[in-house]
Amino acid sequence: MKFYSGFSLKNEQHIFKEYTNFSEYSVCGFSYGAIKAFRHVKEQLELKKRVDTLQLFSPAFFQTKDDKFKKIQLMAYRKNRDLYLSEFIKSCFLPYLKKSIEREENSVEELEELLYFNWNMDELNNLVKKGIKIEVYLGGEDKIIDVESAREFFLEIATVTYIKSANHFLLTN
Repeated sequence: MKFYSGFSLKNEQHIFKEYTNFSEYSVCGFSYGAIKAFRHVKEQLELKKRVDTLQLFSPAFFQTKDDKFKKIQLMAYRKNRDLYLSEFIKSCFLPYLKKSIEREENSVEELEELLYFNWNMDELNNLVKKGIKIEVYLGGEDKIIDVESAREFFLEIATVTYIKSANHFLLTN
């Protein structure tokens, strides 16, 4: 199993262990890491490598947010990166108490990529046609992404698990 971490995070895969497919042919990603996992699977297919499952935990889904929202996020990050990241991590845990999480260096370019990434239905369908099972996990209390739009979008091509009382980390307390 290959796991890709969320924006500014590292080593958080243990949080998702109850949902994770630990097969060597499974690729998983959390939030921003879901974008990386998706790209990795596409690369593996080009290399004729085997992938059975793509698991997307709270995938970064901002394609329904307007440009103003995205510019405000980038401006806040550039103004005070540490404050932005502190508030971002706190929001990931809402409505529950923040827990300890390992952080990784990041850049404004990564935040920009995360905010402006658009999931492409044709590319996702291509993975499904090649036999890859796509699983998406969403928390109903997620304060980071547009959960309802993500749910509606991914239902077309994936098995979507909706955890009503879960936050962005898919935790319920």
